Amino acid sequence: MQAAPVRATVIPTVTGALRAVESLLLGGGQRTARRNAWTAVLEDRRRAADRAGSGSLPEREAVAARRSRAT
Repeated sequence: MQAAPVRATVIPTVTGALRAVESLLLGGGQRTARRNAWTAVLEDRRRAADRAGSGSLPEREAVAARRSRAT
């Protein structure tokens, strides 16, 4: 007895579907520009999170003042 052939079905992802719609609606240059803009937004958010994690400006100034008095 042979097993039934297995069909490879592709389940589209949300990202893939959005890219397909995007490619239909926008030209190549606009698509690249939108991706670059989104990458810039994500990088700005990452830098803002890094700044928030490093402490506020008054805290950094206080640490710098303590260091300068200690030397």
